Formats: sequence, C-alpha cells, structure tokens
Amino acid sequence: MFKNYKKVGILGGGQLGKMLSLAAGNWHLPIYFLDKKKNFPAGRFSDHFVEGDFKNYDDVYAFGKQMDIISIEIEHVNTEALHQLKKEGKTIHPDPEKLDIIKDKGLQKQFYVKHNLPTSDFQLFDNEQIIKEKLQSGELPYPIVQKTRGEGYDGKGVAVIRSEEDLSKLLPGASLVEDLVDIEKELAVIVAKNESGEIKAYPVVEMEFHPTANLVEFLKCPASITSGQEQTAIKIAKETIRKFDICGLLAVELFLTKNGEIIINEVAPRTHNSGHHTIDSCQTSQFEQQIRAIMDLPLGSTEMKSASIMVNLLGADGFTGDAFYDGFEKCMEVEGAHLHFYGKETTKPFRKMGHCTVVDNDLEAAKQKARFIQNNLIIRTN
Repeated sequence: MFKNYKKVGILGGGQLGKMLSLAAGNWHLPIYFLDKKKNFPAGRFSDHFVEGDFKNYDDVYAFGKQMDIISIEIEHVNTEALHQLKKEGKTIHPDPEKLDIIKDKGLQKQFYVKHNLPTSDFQLFDNEQIIKEKLQSGELPYPIVQKTRGEGYDGKGVAVIRSEEDLSKLLPGASLVEDLVDIEKELAVIVAKNESGEIKAYPVVEMEFHPTANLVEFLKCPASITSGQEQTAIKIAKETIRKFDICGLLAVELFLTKNGEIIINEVAPRTHNSGHHTIDSCQTSQFEQQIRAIMDLPLGSTEMKSASIMVNLLGADGFTGDAFYDGFEKCMEVEGAHLHFYGKETTKPFRKMGHCTVVDNDLEAAKQKARFIQNNLIIRTN
C-alpha cells in the first residue's frame, strides 16, 4: 500500500464494488466497503469489508468517520449521514447535494430544464390516481412513460402506458410522466471529472434492450451514429457533469430521436453497466477512472483499444437458487471473449450475474460471438 494514498470508502459492495476493488488492486490500494453481507461480490476481493446497511444513518456515519474519501456504487444511500460527514470535513464524491437531486427523478428532470440541458417534456404527480384521472379525461394524452421518483434502476420503477388497457400497470406513489419519445437509438456516454477540473469522456455506446427484462442486452462500442451525432452526445455529457459539478463518474443515458435530436434520458453518478466494456476494450477502465477521479489523480486515456460488443449474462428464466454456469467451457473457446462473473451466490430469472465483452473490430462478427455466448452460457441451478 502506498502510504500517501488516502483511505477510500465505498457505499455498496455488489458487482460494481468488486470491479472497483480489482482495479485498485493494480496499485495495491485498499478499498473499504459498506454493505449488508461479506459474501456479496466485493467482499471476496477486499480485506476491508464492513457489514452494515448503506441506507441506515448510523451505519453510514460510523463507516464514513473512518474514511478520508467516500464514494458510492449505488445512488440509494443515506445522504443525511453524508451531509453531516461533509460538514465535518470529509471528502464525498458525488457531493450529497447533487446525489439528492439525482436520486429523485423529478428533481433530476427539473435540473435539466433549469440548466438548459436537452430532455423530454414531463409533468410531476403526487400519486398514480391523479395520472389515471387525467388519462381517462383526455387531459393527459396516451402514450406516456411513468417513472417513480425514487428507487428506480435496471428497468424497475418504469411503466409504459399506451392505452386504457395499460392503466393497471400504473405504479404507486409520486412519479413523473414524460412523453413516449420516438426513439431511433438509445445511447450512453461515461464521462469523468476530477477536483482539478479535468474532464474526459469515453466513446459513445449504443444499447439494445432485452424485450422482457427491460435490461441492456447488448452494448455496442462505438455506436453506429454519425460523427456529428457523436460530438453532440459527448458535448451534452461533458456539459451535464460540469453543471452538476460532480467529481467521479457520470453515466449519461441519451435518446437519439427519429428526427435526429439527442436528449438526456437520465444519469447515474457512478460506474455503470454501459461502461463495463471499458475493462477490456479501452485504455483505462471506468473503474480505474472512478478511483483516479475521486482521488484527484490525472484521468486516464479513454481511447478504444478495440471495438467491442458487451452482453449481459442474466439468470435463466425458471431458475432460482444456487448458481451453476452451464456451458462455461464452450464459451471460453470463443476468440476475443472476456467473461466476467460477479460471484452472486443465488441466481434468479433475469438477474445480472455477469457480463461478457467480445473485442473485435468487426462489430458484426463480435455480435455473432456475443449471441453465441448468450445462447450457450446458461446460468441456472444445478
């Protein structure tokens, strides 16, 4: 361990924490984690895993008191404790004030409007009954997308209401309603900023979603867009992290509309599924970049070493229990395929259990290999 390095604590010990720990291991830098159980993915790769609840004030405060720098691998943490720790002089990235905005999708959308960042039109509602009444009266036209204001991620907390037959899908509680955007492509940009103000963006990626699970199924880097569209997407991402003034990473999810506009869907202030390919296909992984950014180290190169396709490895439908990876050896034979298993002990239908990045400058060949792995690596119970 380098004695001049500060003590870094991460709230959350899932797969993102595991990959952060692996990246830090190259520098022999210990990362401290707070999460409920040491058998979570990061627990096996850190000797400094503290069992506790990152949503609990006392657990977060006690953990943070021991750290020099505090960061996250999930947004839904106790920010009240983080505000107190900030008052006491702790360095917290992202800043808890900005985290409070991003955690609330209503406040997040209002932020974009306030700062002239492009996004879709929206309205805020206190409960689903008001939305139902406005739809039935015609005051609110179909189709709409409803998003709960808190706790939504990986497709949870989102409902698409296309007609009266879908009204039973309305989600309870405070939410925002936005136009159902006519989407040509779904894009994302991972952008990093350190305290010195240095900003670097990764190449734009294109996402294809699983039709049932509403999770990213394939991720293509680089995206199949024009150079002008790429420049616009990166410009928006950089402007967004500047406006939030966040140190660390910001994953900016974008829509390319049918009429050629690029608008912000939502953001995540951390490492993100849309950046997993960077481990194998870019000069600096998003995980190393987060560590560099929160420690105010020079940011690493975001240049691609190779084009790539990433596929999420999901738990097979119909299986819940101890995870068994069927077809592992067959998939190991695929040239250019890099398998990453997260170490979750229990598989469930469509649960993210790992990912595979196929590096190949022929993106069509890469996608065929990724599809082969998706079809032949079955994550089930034994």
